[in-house]
Amino acid sequence: MPTTLPTRQRLVALTFDAGANDAGLPEIAATLGRLHVPATFFMTGHFARFYPRWARLIGVRYPIGNHTMNHLDLNGLSNAQVRHEVVGARDSIRGVTGRAPEPLFRFPYGDVRARTLRIVNSLGYAAVGWTVDTGGWLGTSGRHSVARVDARALAALRPGSIILMHVGSNPGDGSTLDADGLATMISRIENRGYRFTTLPQAYAAIYSWPGDVQRRRKRS
Repeated sequence: MPTTLPTRQRLVALTFDAGANDAGLPEIAATLGRLHVPATFFMTGHFARFYPRWARLIGVRYPIGNHTMNHLDLNGLSNAQVRHEVVGARDSIRGVTGRAPEPLFRFPYGDVRARTLRIVNSLGYAAVGWTVDTGGWLGTSGRHSVARVDARALAALRPGSIILMHVGSNPGDGSTLDADGLATMISRIENRGYRFTTLPQAYAAIYSWPGDVQRRRKRS
């Protein structure tokens, strides 16, 4: 499962997982829109159903990847249950937004095993990881901060970096550190000479998107 984009250019992909609540989305959407920065969202089917207005807005502006139906640990599920999680998310996202998600999949908790990866691939998805997790989801109760969110992203910056953030708040303290630190992070990354891209845009420059990327991921 790739954790960076296959490029030597100074390109970075901002990715946001949407599986809990929408507390950080107003600020995230406003920041991305104001700064004209592209991003890729990985959405659960539950999120799409629970926040249909946001799902539709994201679907119009940004590519959406599959993040399962309920954000369960797939390793404890049967093969049929894993397929249900993936297909259920696909159908829910398509039903709410009017379009199927991109053929990109992010495993809940980033926990990838050979069995579940085979199932995901068989359903037409290429799994994508991340170079760095900003840790914004840890919240202030986890002794995290906006400064640490930005520092983690900058410390891992390299050509092809995939940055993982979350749209929701910490369930204990309600903080939205990824949303709060996003504008500063974008500015600092751009000041280092980097440009932003979406995952489909990056893959399309190398593969005949979307078919070839799926086949080549299956062989890797």
